[in-house]
Amino acid sequence: MALRGRGGAVTFLVAGTGGTASGSGTIRYRDGTRGTYTLTAPDWRSGPAATRAVTLPHVNTPDGQLAEKARLYAVTVPAERGRAVASVTLPRDPGPEADLHVFAAAVRETDTGWTGSWSRAVGGYAKAGPWADRTLRLVVHTSAGGRGLRIRLSNTFADTPVRIGGATVAVQREGAEPSGEPARLTFGGRSGTSIPAGAQAWSDPLRFPVPAATNLLVSFHLPETVTAVPVHTKAIQRSYLSDQDSGDRTGDTSGAAFTGSLTTYPFLTGVDVRGGPGSVVVLGDSITDGNHSEEGGNRRWPDVLARRFLEQDDVPRHGVLNQGISANRIVTDRYPGEGVDRDTAGVSAQHRLERDALAQTSARTVVVFEGINDVRWDTPPEQVIDGLRAIGERVRARGLRAVAATLTPCEGYPDCTAEVEARRTAVNTYLRERGTRENGGPFDALLDFDEALRDPGRPTRMLPAYDSGDGLHPGHEGLRALADSIDLRKLVERGR
Repeated sequence: MALRGRGGAVTFLVAGTGGTASGSGTIRYRDGTRGTYTLTAPDWRSGPAATRAVTLPHVNTPDGQLAEKARLYAVTVPAERGRAVASVTLPRDPGPEADLHVFAAAVRETDTGWTGSWSRAVGGYAKAGPWADRTLRLVVHTSAGGRGLRIRLSNTFADTPVRIGGATVAVQREGAEPSGEPARLTFGGRSGTSIPAGAQAWSDPLRFPVPAATNLLVSFHLPETVTAVPVHTKAIQRSYLSDQDSGDRTGDTSGAAFTGSLTTYPFLTGVDVRGGPGSVVVLGDSITDGNHSEEGGNRRWPDVLARRFLEQDDVPRHGVLNQGISANRIVTDRYPGEGVDRDTAGVSAQHRLERDALAQTSARTVVVFEGINDVRWDTPPEQVIDGLRAIGERVRARGLRAVAATLTPCEGYPDCTAEVEARRTAVNTYLRERGTRENGGPFDALLDFDEALRDPGRPTRMLPAYDSGDGLHPGHEGLRALADSIDLRKLVERGR
């Protein structure tokens, strides 16, 4: 099939029937070269909910319609980065028991002329409101600046579409008050859009000077009743909500209409800026999410890292995208992957890697700093190591720089026993001795966060000056110490 584009990957919308189906195909490039790929499609009825792209409401069979949901999957395979694709040859039918179905395919662009400046990962699909005819005004803090802007709204994990009546962006003056008249965003030339269940929508590019390290107000109107939302729970930032049935207040030049407040991020998952060198994506848990940091203070360690990029000229000033989810794990899903659920700790890092890291705008480097929750909750270190290795290999297969961080001490936290310490030590030993490419591992570089935070006189615990008080989460000085311990050159791909 003909396929046009220049990027580092090709994504297929697929499903298997009769079981998981797999086959090999060919990518042909416009310069006459070719490469092979392997495509694996989970079964559309029994495959995992955590990695589904689309859920269908029923299954048709020769004997009639079944009231059973079916799943389609977006599966991405590596392509030669930057090489123009001409066509793909689809895999042959693997048969006789399982069949592989391909519904669509597209080249995933690598260099799009945008840099990711802010992002948050969806941790689950949770009850809300009900909200009816209300406007949300969300506060986000940029990392990189640029000469233009677009936003990403996501309906991840949802089982119903959501209607966006209108949207604007402005620089924040104070609270819900913008510094000037909000700029109107459009979607395909229209003021609003409908986002299908499981999908996302980008606004059209907007000429809007975006300052670096600045709070923006992103407002969007929900004209219809909303009872559940895709959500990032730990915003550690106060945002705003207009009254019920108050209409479209996205253009308001004051904050008076926004009498309610939010400490979560529903729907909004990204803000990109025009130009720039690309982004460093941080895949993490509550330490990255900023637990115990000051609300609205932007003192998470990725925030400090972003400011370090801005304050130097030795390496390109990358955007920093914080994709931490509190309580997230490497191996085990917390959120089940579909349905309304109180647990919004996300699907596992392995299951969310594609959406939350590899597919982020102009991602150049992926930092993975997870695993402490796995070892605290009895996951054998061998499984954590296997998960980290798989993540590193997938990142590098996409032509991105893969960086790992050691697990930090947690003595003093109620469940951080001697057994947990032994598992933590085993994971860190692997990362130090066999995790990097020079030692036969998948990672291009290692950040030794354990060394940065531990008490030299008692290395099973954090240095007291860095501890928030619970033994597990660093306080502000500890978060700064993490960011300050990083040699920025480890995060930047050679030649960029």
